[in-house]
Amino acid sequence: MTTATPARFPDLLRQQVRQEFTAAQQYIAVAVYFEQQDLPQLATLFHAQSRQERNHAMMLVQFALDNDIEIRIPGTDAVRNDFPDIVAALDFSLNLEEQVVEQISRLARTAREEGDYIGEQFVHWFLKEQTAEIAAMRTLRVVARRAGAQPLKLEQFVARELSPATAGTPTESGHPEAAGGMI
Repeated sequence: MTTATPARFPDLLRQQVRQEFTAAQQYIAVAVYFEQQDLPQLATLFHAQSRQERNHAMMLVQFALDNDIEIRIPGTDAVRNDFPDIVAALDFSLNLEEQVVEQISRLARTAREEGDYIGEQFVHWFLKEQTAEIAAMRTLRVVARRAGAQPLKLEQFVARELSPATAGTPTESGHPEAAGGMI
């Protein structure tokens, strides 16, 4: 008689909750950095991004609750508060989003390997969402580099093109439910 291998997907899901909460805190730190630079449009954009990451964490929590996966709300990892310049803050944020794609891809791959098709289907929404987030972050970084020593041009771009008032809301209908509701 063989012993069943414990599923890895629930552990990765719990790790992802922590990573999403950490990303939410990190984006607050980035927003505060932009506030200290007197860049209110960028600050608003990153506050909205923080809310979006918190919502992602709570979507994962709701999935765990709905699927009888033990879940505990974790603390967060340390966040970075200081950046040498605007582009460095955006480079850091893009790198964070790229890491999340790798993590979500690992979740999807693990769910598939374990035959957890419900879990795999659930994480597909996150993969689509990450594609949009990375594209927006790359564009923002390109515009920041072009703006160079004129950050107000970047602020104008954000106000005109990235709509901070609606940033942080799901870009696709049919998003998973968030435990406690979306903020």
